[in-house]
Amino acid sequence: MTQIVRNIENLRASLPEDVTLVAVSKTQPTEAILEAYNAGQRDFGENKIQEMLAKQAELPKDIRWHMIGHVQTNKVKLMAGFVHLVHGVDSERLLAEIDRQADQAGRTIDCLLQVFIASEVTKFGLDEGELSELLKNVANDRYPSVRVRGLMGMASFTQDGNQVQREFGYLKSLFDRHAAKHGLDTLSMGMSGDFQIAVRCGSTMVRVGSRIFGARNY
Repeated sequence: MTQIVRNIENLRASLPEDVTLVAVSKTQPTEAILEAYNAGQRDFGENKIQEMLAKQAELPKDIRWHMIGHVQTNKVKLMAGFVHLVHGVDSERLLAEIDRQADQAGRTIDCLLQVFIASEVTKFGLDEGELSELLKNVANDRYPSVRVRGLMGMASFTQDGNQVQREFGYLKSLFDRHAAKHGLDTLSMGMSGDFQIAVRCGSTMVRVGSRIFGARNY
């Protein structure tokens, strides 16, 4: 059993059954992704569309590709034909472009709306008002070729677990406020360093890279 397989099995054993594990495979070679695939992993996350496109062409077609990075509107067309879930929809302009490209590809693309919950200004995301407005426009069928499945957020990069818990708790409260009305079922929060806190706060999807593949080689 390889270390990658061992890591995946340990992670699965530690996660509740209703939490989806997305293996963050950015910068990883296809050989490492195949190891995880052969251990039964099917959900993989990339943060650059062109890298995801190259890997998708080489790897098994039943992989579910998650776009977890910041998305540039001019590159949406590159992934529209195959992406499984777009995690970082942080503007109505981006959602409109995903809708347009999904329509041209003859698909409905699942998306998560990214909410700004961290203390760092470098993070992206919607505020409460923008989130409510965008959900209202989606409910009014302005974007028929996208399906908003839920919310995503990234906590502050800090050793203060209480702060991380507060930020995840805030996102969970927003999710609970909108879930029933808008049919939301996915709350993507938690990465290698904080996924245990995220799961305690109600996350249904965690994005884990170094805990699976080891330290990243940039």
